[in-house]
Amino acid sequence: MKSTGTFYNFISSYNRINKILDSSDNDYQESDSLPKREKLTFDNGFYANCTAMFVDIRGSSKLPEKHRRPRLAKLYRAYISELVAVMDGCNECVEVNIVGDGVWGVFDTPYTTNIDAVFAEAARANSMVKMLNYQLKKHGYDEIQVGIGLSWGRALVIKAGLSGSGINDIVYMGDVVNEAAHLAANGSKRPYRDEPLMISNVLQSNLKEEYGALLKRNYEYDCWHGYIVDTAMEDWYVENCK
Repeated sequence: MKSTGTFYNFISSYNRINKILDSSDNDYQESDSLPKREKLTFDNGFYANCTAMFVDIRGSSKLPEKHRRPRLAKLYRAYISELVAVMDGCNECVEVNIVGDGVWGVFDTPYTTNIDAVFAEAARANSMVKMLNYQLKKHGYDEIQVGIGLSWGRALVIKAGLSGSGINDIVYMGDVVNEAAHLAANGSKRPYRDEPLMISNVLQSNLKEEYGALLKRNYEYDCWHGYIVDTAMEDWYVENCK
């Protein structure tokens, strides 16, 4: 969000705070699905079911020690570009966000079939990282490791920012978002023990049997995990990345 440079008036600020805190609690609605952006105002909000996916690079703080700035920028651009492409290509995806080296998405999943679709996108994300690592090695980089976290639950969805300024965004808050971020932080954490894809207990219990069988219990972090890939991407990788 680009700054407008508008002078800060503390009296106007005081009045805005009072108006927000005085607004009715009845303007916050329960919903099984995420709301359309146009339904959100500075006065309402929704509690909605959704799935959150976070993807983080392991050991990213050490990357500037390994690569000079132009090479580091190209690594991050390739990684972020294609993660955004994966998430954005999912019909259930409603938001994609970039925070540092993390990419996360929010998905509308009122039905178990929608949850299965997001799980499939997580497998594509993992396959994409495998292709990225092949290209990184060809260009003289070290491979990267990622953690992918998936969680299902209810989120508070609001439009937040400064009314009338054009500076605003849609904000998702709640345990579902925090849990997905926490799970991603544990993906690939311990070599040979933690798989990249970390799934919450609730989400795993809602997967179809075929997908659930691909995961195993991770007792250390009280979740499910696995190294899951997209079949078509894996076949292409075997054929073309030698």
